[in-house]
Amino acid sequence: MSKRKNVTAAGAADVTAKAVGGTVSTVFKVIGTILLILILSMLLFACIFAYYVKTTLTPSIDLTLSQFTLNQSSSILYQDAAGNWKQLTALSGSEKRIWVDYAKIPKNMEHAVVSIEDKRFYTHHGVDWYRTTGAFFNMFLGMRSDFGGSTITQQLIKNLTGKSDITVQRKLLEIFQALELEKKYSKEDIMEWYLNAVYFGEGSYGVQAAAQTYFGKSIDQLDLAECAAIAGITNLPTYYDPFYSTDNNKKRQEEILLQMYKQGYITKDEYDTAKAEKLKFVHSEKEGYTQQIYTYYEEAVISDVTKDLMENMGISESNAIKLLYNGGYKIYSCLDTSVQAKVDAVYTDLSALPKANSNRTGQQLESAIVVMDPTDGSVVALSGGTGKKTINYGLNRATGTKRPPGSSIKPIAVYGPAVEYGLITPSTLVLDASSSVIHLSGTSWYPKNSGGGNSGIITIAEGLRRSLNTVSAQILDKLTPQASYEFLINKLGVTSLTTSDCDYAPLALGQLTNGITVREMASAYCALDNDGTFTYSRTYSKVTDADGNIILDNSPRTIQAFSANTAHTMTYMLQNAAHYGTGSEAYLGSVMPVAGKTGTTSADRDRWFCGYTPYYVAAVWTGYDTPAVMSFSGNPAAQIWNKIMKSISTGMTYKDFPSADLGEPTGIFGTREELEHELNPQPETTESPNPDSSASPGTTGTATPTATSALDGLLDLTGLGDLVH
Repeated sequence: MSKRKNVTAAGAADVTAKAVGGTVSTVFKVIGTILLILILSMLLFACIFAYYVKTTLTPSIDLTLSQFTLNQSSSILYQDAAGNWKQLTALSGSEKRIWVDYAKIPKNMEHAVVSIEDKRFYTHHGVDWYRTTGAFFNMFLGMRSDFGGSTITQQLIKNLTGKSDITVQRKLLEIFQALELEKKYSKEDIMEWYLNAVYFGEGSYGVQAAAQTYFGKSIDQLDLAECAAIAGITNLPTYYDPFYSTDNNKKRQEEILLQMYKQGYITKDEYDTAKAEKLKFVHSEKEGYTQQIYTYYEEAVISDVTKDLMENMGISESNAIKLLYNGGYKIYSCLDTSVQAKVDAVYTDLSALPKANSNRTGQQLESAIVVMDPTDGSVVALSGGTGKKTINYGLNRATGTKRPPGSSIKPIAVYGPAVEYGLITPSTLVLDASSSVIHLSGTSWYPKNSGGGNSGIITIAEGLRRSLNTVSAQILDKLTPQASYEFLINKLGVTSLTTSDCDYAPLALGQLTNGITVREMASAYCALDNDGTFTYSRTYSKVTDADGNIILDNSPRTIQAFSANTAHTMTYMLQNAAHYGTGSEAYLGSVMPVAGKTGTTSADRDRWFCGYTPYYVAAVWTGYDTPAVMSFSGNPAAQIWNKIMKSISTGMTYKDFPSADLGEPTGIFGTREELEHELNPQPETTESPNPDSSASPGTTGTATPTATSALDGLLDLTGLGDLVH
């Protein structure tokens, strides 16, 4: 019996062992499968991450500190009459920053920053992986929006690039940039840059400016307690600023001193002495400081260079401005000082401006002008307002303000494109009539002419000379608003349009939703003065660094907007408008030929003249900052244009505009007979009761030409139509 029991027990043990073994085997298989999946997943993730780094991050990883020079003033230059480049102005930023070399920075300042900001700074290679790992867990497991874990190297990159958005992509980019930066530069280089770049509150950038602001001393004169007090501000300047709260600053200072002691940078006696020291903060502001006021032109250059630095370097606006003011750049402007002087002689002298007949608003007449060389797009002069300029970066009405252009848009939005596409020539006939006669195909809208009245059958050239809204609307109807809208954007560089401007009234009459800048109008008209070639306007030609290397190349960029003959044809018609039409106040007589167009918006709230000579293009806007009715004798914009351009042109060699092949009239609106019939429709004749009887003379149903149309016919044959109307 005992033996049987033993056998039974042994069998059970075997079964149990097999079961356990099978279970263990299954567990190992499951674990192995999981590990294999994890390994494969990690490999796949590594491949994807490597591809992401190569394609997305690598192009942006490489940084050089020379891109972000902060210790040299920049200058705007101009070329004098002899061709020599001279300084126009030196750029001084609103930031208080005085560069200090690493050798002059106290070790206590460096150690104070390291102890509180990045205690493994001297041992890591740009990234503190302990803090970074913890930061990732905080971000993903703790569901916190802040990342943290930045080293001094990473903080320097953030300060220089201005990129501080809280995203994983930005953080990964920063990590790789930090690793690359520390391969190129020593710890001393990085510390020097960091302590000169970081913000310490009160408008002070860098430790030297901070030392002067808070203690009235140079950085190398600060003691341990003062260094710790300044180092504590960087974490949160608005909170630890001692001028905001000495208590907050003191608590932060003591925490830094404690960390310096714990990390071995100071002794216990030094810690106790510095902690007990009573700090004496003082405001240290430069006495007798007078703010430099930039001209409107200089501000336009600054704005253009800032924008291009942002685009070319992929940096924020604040850091582009920082580079511009402190990068030691030389900016080669397109300014012609002799032309600018003639502009300033009118715009800074309020007595030289047209006087209003009445001004119920009490506002000063404002105006803006942009003068350009059409051959290369250079803005040679501009003014963004009247009277003496007293502030920086106020309203620049030449470049930063949009106002509706009225009829001054017709040559570039309607007539020019229509001539280019072969729809019209100057001698094409069109019917100037009311809405009872004319119906547009694409809209029920139809305008009236300024002052009312209609003239019957006229030429296209006559319609432009007299700025007839009915003619512009009919041409746009044939051209289509879409074609006009795309022409302005794609061929003439206009960026101010909105989608709502792709309609009849905005394009035919210039009542744009947001308006357009004076600079854009001048740029577009340059195409008419330069054989049809549009060149993007530019206030500078290039920017170089302190070593002469080109940072920005702003060579002319062109688009062939019109054919040369279209440009010459438009010039022919716009000469008539400027000599004998609505723009006659701009006429320069024998001084220089003029081509151009006026513009007036509804209720006379804006008055424009955009015109050109064979040498220069100038666009002028006049109005009030708060739009109001303008009550002037004539067009003040044309009067200002005349005064300035006559001064510029006097003494220059007289030159005619190129002649044009005006072409044969098109019949886009119908023949003269058809237009006469449309204007004076005759009742249909009824069939004579006697089929054999002849109709009496004059009863055939043919309209008798009106006196106006007969005169038009004679004038068209003689080519004098534009001179008489």
